[in-house]
Amino acid sequence: MNKTIIPLLVAGAGLIAGCEPQSGDTGAASSAAPIENIVKKEDAVASVNGKYISKAQLENLEKEIAARAHGASFPKEKLVEELIQRELLVQDALQKQLDKSPEYLAQLEDAKKSILTQTELKNFFKTNPVTDAEVKAEYDSKVVAETGTEYKARHILVKTEDEAKKIIAELDKGGDFAKLANKYSIDAKESQNGGDLGWFVSDQMVKPFSDAVAKLEKGKYTSAPVQTQFGWHVILREDSRAQTPPPLEAVKEQLTPYLQRQKFQKMIETMRQQAKVEILVPLTEEKPKTEAPAAPPAATAEPAAEQKPATEGAAAKEAAPATAEKAPAEAAPAHAEPAPAEAAKPAAEPAKEETKPAESAPAPEKK
Repeated sequence: MNKTIIPLLVAGAGLIAGCEPQSGDTGAASSAAPIENIVKKEDAVASVNGKYISKAQLENLEKEIAARAHGASFPKEKLVEELIQRELLVQDALQKQLDKSPEYLAQLEDAKKSILTQTELKNFFKTNPVTDAEVKAEYDSKVVAETGTEYKARHILVKTEDEAKKIIAELDKGGDFAKLANKYSIDAKESQNGGDLGWFVSDQMVKPFSDAVAKLEKGKYTSAPVQTQFGWHVILREDSRAQTPPPLEAVKEQLTPYLQRQKFQKMIETMRQQAKVEILVPLTEEKPKTEAPAAPPAATAEPAAEQKPATEGAAAKEAAPATAEKAPAEAAPAHAEPAPAEAAKPAAEPAKEETKPAESAPAPEKK
């Protein structure tokens, strides 16, 4: 059997497998009263110098591997060997009284604070759950209320303004938009379906194009060509409608953690305001002071007529700092809480059917 410790798990948090107290966890027990006979033989997977390694430790190690290696797994014999070698290291460290070293005690204190922080976070979410009413209110204010307008349009794309003007002239004489699109448009896809772009929202099109569509009345086409980076467009607005928001259930899983973080953030801010906090270190770096260069020694051999006191005075003035040293700007208080990063606001619009023009002329299509 390969006795090598699994490389993925040797360092860092991998050494803290199984948080519950047990006889095999002698590192945690050494600083307090000895814990004996917590793990029974029938509940153990191995014994090292009389110390049992529990089945729970093995389960925790399997979960640790799955989280770290994205679902990868190792044979059970290697996992058990990993736990045995960890226990050997722990026992040797205790024999050397490394658990009393300043380095160990400092890291232990940091680990305690980290675990307490996570425990507080979980406890807050458990005791302050997001209600269905809160989710519904957020849905109404952030999703439904911000729903925009969808447009249905056709376009004809050509290379020059003159070509676009000729097409508009044909339309003015009663020409059929779809037939003219099939005949003239250089947008390969839309030239085969009468220039139909389907339904879209404004931000799916380049700005000049979407602005032109929004200004048109239903059933009207542009009286002047519209230029974009792709060429010149003649646009027909066929219809418009209020955008349909996604159903509540479709976005509930996004809204719930977002609201949880909002609640936690408010709690942290309240605690911060009520706490007496004193910051004892500078939070900005002072710029090093620039000293004026020393004046050059007087040139004793230089003739008096060639000396230029006025110029030297100007040079000295130039060399001096232009402005007085400024005090560093007062920094905003450091954020003391371990609050998770603010979640992005859930998208207000459902995914749209893509009706992109062909790659040969991607101009008006959806971004």
